[in-house]
Amino acid sequence: MPSFKIDLSTAVVFVATAPTPKLVSKQTGERAVDRETGAGLSTVGLLISDEGEGNLYQVTVPETGLPEGLTPGTAVSVIGLKARDWENTFNGQTRHGISFRAVALTAGV
Repeated sequence: MPSFKIDLSTAVVFVATAPTPKLVSKQTGERAVDRETGAGLSTVGLLISDEGEGNLYQVTVPETGLPEGLTPGTAVSVIGLKARDWENTFNGQTRHGISFRAVALTAGV
């Protein structure tokens, strides 16, 4: 599926929720990994404010791209943020949405 780059050059970004491991299955506890590098993936809640509007996004980031000690309220820079749409069918129900993925976060602006 194609992905689209997101320009955050004029945005202010803060951590809203600390990184948590992204799981493939809640039943088994299997952690999701990056297909190219094998690095474990985490999900971070980011508050992105731009042009007078703020929104909360759940962003997937490889653990190799996360600095230590990210806590809510920490200002961060986002490297390589992309969005892509998804759709899946499970138990006869079709769901769809947009997922967000970043290469890395760096503390500070």
